[in-house]
Amino acid sequence: MVVNPGEVYYNPRCREKVVIRTPAAHTNGERIIMDVYVDPGGFVAGYHSHPFSEERFTLVRGRLRVHIAGEDVILKETGQSVLIPPGKVHRWYSDSADDETFMLCELRNKADRFEKLVLRQLFGLAQDGKTNDVGVPGLLQRAVTLPEFADVVRYASPPWPVQRVLYGALAPIARMLGYQSCNPEYMERAPEETAELEELPPEVAAHHLIN
Repeated sequence: MVVNPGEVYYNPRCREKVVIRTPAAHTNGERIIMDVYVDPGGFVAGYHSHPFSEERFTLVRGRLRVHIAGEDVILKETGQSVLIPPGKVHRWYSDSADDETFMLCELRNKADRFEKLVLRQLFGLAQDGKTNDVGVPGLLQRAVTLPEFADVVRYASPPWPVQRVLYGALAPIARMLGYQSCNPEYMERAPEETAELEELPPEVAAHHLIN
C-alpha cells in the first residue's frame, strides 16, 4: 500500500504521531519528509543507526533532545536543525515536560524501505502491543525483521555482527512459530485518519527545500 501525503501514523509506545508531508512515492523512493508530533516524555525506539541514509531533524516548536556521537544536542528554537550522517548511532527524545514537540524529520536514501519498516511494520507492532515499553520488538520478531531491513535500521546494542549471528540462529525458530519479517496485515493496514499539513515557518522549510 502506497504512503500518501497527509496520512497519519501513530506509535503509542513512543508517544509519537507522524503526518506524511512528502512520501517516498513522490521522490522515486529517495526522500521522505514527515511532520513528527511528540508528546511530553516521548522518544524514538532505541539507539540505532541508518547505514546508508542521512536523517535531518528540524524543530518547529517545543524542545527536542538528540543524542548523537555521545553528546546531547538540544533544539529549542524554531528552525534549529541537526543532521545525522549515515551510520551514526543516535536517538531523540522530547525535552519538554509539559508541551508537545513538533519537528520535521527528513530521511534521504532508502526512504521507500524506511516507510515499509518503520511506518508499517514497527508502528503496527507497537499499535498491537507487540513491542516492549520503549517500542522495540521482541527478540524472535527482531530475528526475522531486522536482517531483512539491515540496510535501513540497525539497533546499536549488541554490536551488529553479534546481532547478525544471533538472528541467524533464531530466525528458523521464529519462522516456525509464525513470525514474519513483514506482517501482511501491517503492510495493508490503512491509516485511521488524514490531517491537514501545517504551514511551516520559512526558517524550517529552508532546511528541507520546501517552497
